[in-house]
Parts: sequence; structure tokens; C-alpha cells
Amino acid sequence: MARTRSARTADAGRGAAGAPWRPPLAALVAVVGAVLVATVLVTVTIGPADIAVTDVARSIARHLGLGGIGGEPVPRLLDAIVWDLRLPRVLTAAAVGAGLALSGAVMQSLTRNSLADPYLLGLSSGASLGAVAVLIVGVGVLLPVAAFAGALLALAATLSLARTGGILTPGRAVLAGLAISQLCAAGTSFVIFWTATGDSYREILSWLMGSIAGATWASVAISGIALLGVGAVLLAAAGRLDAFAFGDTAAAALGIDVERTRWTLMTLVALLTGAMVAVSGAIGFVGLVLPHAVSVVTGPGHRRLLPVAALCGAVFLIWADTAARTIFDPRELPVGIITALIGVPVFAVLLRRGRGAAWS
Repeated sequence: MARTRSARTADAGRGAAGAPWRPPLAALVAVVGAVLVATVLVTVTIGPADIAVTDVARSIARHLGLGGIGGEPVPRLLDAIVWDLRLPRVLTAAAVGAGLALSGAVMQSLTRNSLADPYLLGLSSGASLGAVAVLIVGVGVLLPVAAFAGALLALAATLSLARTGGILTPGRAVLAGLAISQLCAAGTSFVIFWTATGDSYREILSWLMGSIAGATWASVAISGIALLGVGAVLLAAAGRLDAFAFGDTAAAALGIDVERTRWTLMTLVALLTGAMVAVSGAIGFVGLVLPHAVSVVTGPGHRRLLPVAALCGAVFLIWADTAARTIFDPRELPVGIITALIGVPVFAVLLRRGRGAAWS
């Protein structure tokens, strides 16, 4: 019977005699961070317009007040393409990918469930209901606010339902989340069936499948602030997440207020996920697969896993979104299709490795 990553964390305490070699955390972060910076610079150049990496660097430098660096200024048209169109989209993809990967790793630890993802508590369905409601009435400018509000309302409904008739446990929260998710999905389908007409179907479908096509600097601000603010707290909680691997009793013996810690962190994950869904829609498999894939290199300890998973999630989603907007140019796919096409085979490989390190 396959065990969760939390169980592997417990195994890590048995001693280092037979433990595999792991690269130092500083080296991992430095390497993946350098890959992320290179990814941002390179993917901004990809598209119909012929833009060089040096043009991207000069455009960014000029807007950051470093105009004297890099020689001649970039032509105005290329500068607008870089700064107003492509860079906000790439940075939004980076923030969303990092946020979802980080949220998935935390949820898998808190629920001690290897199949947990950031949307486990009905967040994506609640956000979808809120987003579809404003798209139907033609006030798309309120979409991020409505999606975020929908995610929080879904979380409140999930926790309220889970508390009904008994103590709030991770298992009850998961079941309540599934129920609320189905309820919100039914509400979304009803709204679409009853009111959607014409081109609104395409806009709604694109958002429901996950898309960063409409990203602006406002999207960067929403996702970036949420990632920096909530993400810092989640990273600081890495030690407490490791304690959960030994079970609630052992965590309590280590001086951790189990219930308070679990639901505080779950609420923070919900806030982070809600912010990400608000700017990108529901993008699947990033929060489910990335933590498992990264743990093969980092090991199960959350002090190593969380920062590397966040950086890898950023790199992964940037490239996935770049593929979504270029493979069938001039048509554009929702990025959720690309993440599913990549995520399902990777997940199958991880399941196949269940006899080995990834899921043992």
C-alpha cells in the first residue's frame, strides 16, 4: 500500500546511513532561480514579433530607471510589446505557478494525502461561480474580485459543513470540500445554461479551463503580493509541517497546537489559491504533480521542498503558457489544457514509481 510523502518525512528521521545524497538547498535555489530568470527573459522574446533577449533586458532596465544600461533604447513598438503585453503575462504565470505548487505541497502535508491539491476545499469551483456570474452580466473588470470572493465563500461553506455534527477533521473537510465543489459546479453550469449567449461561451470556457491571456500589471500585483505575503508565512511554517508527518499526537507532543496550526495554514492556502485563481482561472495539476516531482530531488523535508517547489512551479507554468499561446498561433489554447497534457503522463510516471522513492 502506497504511503504519503508525510510518511516519508517520518522515515527521514531514522538516520542518514542509507539516505540518498541531496544537493545543498542553497545550490538548488541558486540553480532553479537562475533558470527562472533565464526563462523569463527568453519566453518574453517568443512570439510573432522579432525580439532579442537584449531588447527585453534593455526594456526592463529602462522602465526600472536604469536607462543608461545596455546601450541604445529599445524602439517604442518593441518596448510596448515587452512591457505592456508579454512581461505581465510571463510574470503572472510565474507567480501563479509558484503559488499553486507551494499551496499543493502544504495541503498534501496538512491532510496527509498525496492526492491533495490547492483546490481540495472547493476553492476553484467557488471562484468559477463568482467569475462566471460577473462575465455573464458583462462586468469582466470585476472578475478577479468576484473570483476571489467566490473562493473565500466556498472555503467558509466547506468549513461550516465540515463542523456540522462533529469535530472538524481533515477527512471531514475533504468530504465537505467535495460536496461544496459539486454544488458550486452545478451553480456554474446552471448560470451558463440559463444566461450565456453568443461569444460569452468562449470567454467563460477559456477562463474555466485556466488562461493567463488577459494578464496585466494588475494581475502581476494581485498574484505577486499574495505570493510574497502568504508564501513567506507558509515557508516559515516548514518545521511545523514536518512535525505533521509523525501524526497529530506526535506533533502535539512537540508543542504544536495541532488544530489551530492546521486550520490557520489551510486558511492561508485558501487565500493564496483564491488570489491565483482570480487572475488565471483553475489551472490543474500544477499543485498536485510539482510537489511530488520536486521531492524526488529535495527529499520530503519542507524546508527544502517548499522553496524549490515554488521556483519549479514558476518555471513550469511560464513554459506551459508559452506553449499555449504559440503552438497553434494565431489561435491560443487555455493553459489548463497544456498543464493537463503534461501533468497526466508525469503523474502516471510518479504512480509507477510508487514502488520506489517518489511514493514509497
